[in-house]
Amino acid sequence: MPNKKNASLRLSTVLCAFLAISSGAKADGLTANQQLAHDIYKELVEIDTTTATGDTKRAAEALAARLKAAGFPDEDVQAFSPAPRKGNLVARLRGTGKRKPILLVAHLDVVPALRSDWSVDPFKLTEQEGYFYGRGSSDDKYMASAFVTNLIRYRQEGYKGDRDIIVALETDEEIFDHDGLGIQWLLKNHRDLIDAEFALNEGGGVYLKDGKADRVNVQTSEKVPVTFQLDVKNSGGHSSVPRRDNAIYHLAEGLVRLSKFEFPLHLNDTTRAWFARVAQTVDEKTAADIRAVLAEKPDEAALARLSAIAPFNAQLRTTCVATMLEGGHAANALPQLASAKVNCRIMPGEPAEEVKATLIKVLADDEITVTQIEREVASEPSKLNEEIVGAIEKLSHEFWPEATVIPVMSSGATDGAFLRNAGIPTYGHSGMAMEQGDSARLHGKDERVPMKSFYNGNEYLYRLVKLLAGGS
Repeated sequence: MPNKKNASLRLSTVLCAFLAISSGAKADGLTANQQLAHDIYKELVEIDTTTATGDTKRAAEALAARLKAAGFPDEDVQAFSPAPRKGNLVARLRGTGKRKPILLVAHLDVVPALRSDWSVDPFKLTEQEGYFYGRGSSDDKYMASAFVTNLIRYRQEGYKGDRDIIVALETDEEIFDHDGLGIQWLLKNHRDLIDAEFALNEGGGVYLKDGKADRVNVQTSEKVPVTFQLDVKNSGGHSSVPRRDNAIYHLAEGLVRLSKFEFPLHLNDTTRAWFARVAQTVDEKTAADIRAVLAEKPDEAALARLSAIAPFNAQLRTTCVATMLEGGHAANALPQLASAKVNCRIMPGEPAEEVKATLIKVLADDEITVTQIEREVASEPSKLNEEIVGAIEKLSHEFWPEATVIPVMSSGATDGAFLRNAGIPTYGHSGMAMEQGDSARLHGKDERVPMKSFYNGNEYLYRLVKLLAGGS
């Protein structure tokens, strides 16, 4: 007969091993909440959710399972799949209902990442030299995992706010919901599940300058992305008998003219406020240029100097840049077609038709046809109310005492445009502190976030949402 004590010991050992595998072994120095944040983040980063070939359905279902395991009822956690491999998740922590809900939005999809381009596997969460590396580690799986982690934490603590807290994680943001399967699908089919007084979204982080927090951004508006197709068609012929009328030359010369063109200065309330605040944080020469551009009659020399700084230029005007190029069909044949794609980021209030007309004028070649290949989705800026600004200023001062809170217009685009147009004011505010140089990694090689900023940002969002939701 087996020894009962030994059998009990073996059972206990197996059970402990199972629990360790299920929950993940706690890393040294992490609190239980930080460990939960790490585990959810790791799971999400390691699910390939590349827009074209990945699986956001799997990601949505994995996070739904996390929430249900934490005790959320089925009716408050719903994973939807509007198409194969496409998934959206909506989860709700119920409050007292005294006030309208708050909506927390993040996207599950990511842009492509090739292993051959990266120094690490982009679909493994790599901890290296104080950073978390991985595709989507910042854009936008940090916020998605933080919102889910904190929702579980609220429930564990028995927190009940004056507002319901809704988390909506959606697909296809990286293609601006081109097929209507992400945020547009939720608005069309389940508006009741995500209706809220306002939303927090990506788009406004904390800017570090040499490791020190300098600015805390709150995104209230964004530029309008529109892509134009440029085509030159030609009858072609044999390359041994070249002609001056060459499709590639026509296109190339037009693009060179475009490369030297700048759209006129166009400031709005948000960008004026942004530059005014930035002037307080930069060197005196740059600050003087900013003041000169904000003057009633902008100084052209100062404008030229600011325009040479890419992040500033993106806030000063509409921009259009060639991003793709193709032409010809054989090495020994004159090209019958040369094409380019030009991506424009249009200032709010400027019609895409006017931008197209400007492109045609700048290209200055009747052989180049210009076709708009994306619809424009413009949205009115979200007004900053005292409650939201007050909560952000109060809390950010605790986390980053010397940083300035600044309203910003995003030069990129988010699904916030669809929410704003649906009557839900949306604010980009992530609590993620990063050096400005690292922002170039978001859609590029070796995307990463500082590990310290990851845990700090999680705690910041946890506390901010509680401030905005109220209750006890």
